[in-house]
Amino acid sequence: MSRMVTARITWQDAQLMPEDGKRYEAIDGELYVTAAPTPRHQRIVHALDVELHQLLEVPSHGRVYPAPVGVAFADSEEGVQPDLIFIATERLEIIGATEIHGAPDLVVEILSPSTADRDRTIKRKLYQRQGAGEYWIVDPAEESVEVWTATATTPDRYSDRLPVWAGGKIVGEIDLISLFQQ
Repeated sequence: MSRMVTARITWQDAQLMPEDGKRYEAIDGELYVTAAPTPRHQRIVHALDVELHQLLEVPSHGRVYPAPVGVAFADSEEGVQPDLIFIATERLEIIGATEIHGAPDLVVEILSPSTADRDRTIKRKLYQRQGAGEYWIVDPAEESVEVWTATATTPDRYSDRLPVWAGGKIVGEIDLISLFQQ
């Protein structure tokens, strides 16, 4: 019995896909395609972007970027387009002209029925393996946020107030009850 060999998909391959409103990502040699997000998903992204901008960017802790922005991991030829990312001031050199080069300090993904499993497993492992400082999995259905660190084996879960860290200290909180009313 012969086995068919398939090509390993790289981030560079994913960048060649059509501009059709979908997100194309390359993780562990596989191509992942995500349909355009729902209006509620985008409202939550926008609300988090506003909150993180006020808590992190205005006081000069770093820069916040909402999707679509590419995050490339050159050593493994992987790349993704998270919903939101934060890069600390001390690491702004990883911001390139066309993409982010390396793990952000904070990565945020908003779950949808079609991406929940991937976000909780494949992407979580990718972000941990690549050294992202924190990974937030925002679950609109459960109205909660899981916070993973690079070395965590279990997440912290928040459903009331979510602490926001920068420079090793809490710089504010996000009211999750208001967030999920978006």
